[in-house]
Amino acid sequence: MSGSAAWRPMRADDLSAVAAISDAVHGAFTEPAAVYAERLALYPLGCHVLAQENEAAIGYLIGHPWPAGAVLPAIGKPIGAVPEGADGYYLHDLALMPAARGRGAAQAAVARVLAQARAEGARAVMLIAVNGADRFWRTQGFAEVPGDPPYGDGTMTMQLAIDASR
Repeated sequence: MSGSAAWRPMRADDLSAVAAISDAVHGAFTEPAAVYAERLALYPLGCHVLAQENEAAIGYLIGHPWPAGAVLPAIGKPIGAVPEGADGYYLHDLALMPAARGRGAAQAAVARVLAQARAEGARAVMLIAVNGADRFWRTQGFAEVPGDPPYGDGTMTMQLAIDASR
């Protein structure tokens, strides 16, 4: 990434910016701010924002442990708890404003997710691709999981098997 934009841990005071980024990037697939607040409260290790020093966030990343092969969390709904002993990692969301794209921020976010998933002993990272993001995720090694589109047409579940020992 150029400039001083960098990933840092998400804070409660970032949540309004996170919701605004989601609204701008995801359109019909945006979620209420309460969903992001819950994920931050339940698993802060998986919540990050991309920002320049003393500036508002221009991107965010949220992930948490989740059982591999299980139904992924529903859009816009709380999960209540991060499952204990989960053998997978759910990449809930990666969203970047247009100004943050093309600077390596997405690849740096994926590296963070993989490192955290390995630290948790996960055997796979799962996500739901929306709005054509499957093209990006395929370049990162993710593959479509056969099945019905989780949020309707144009969405798909994707997965990347990982070696937790690396």
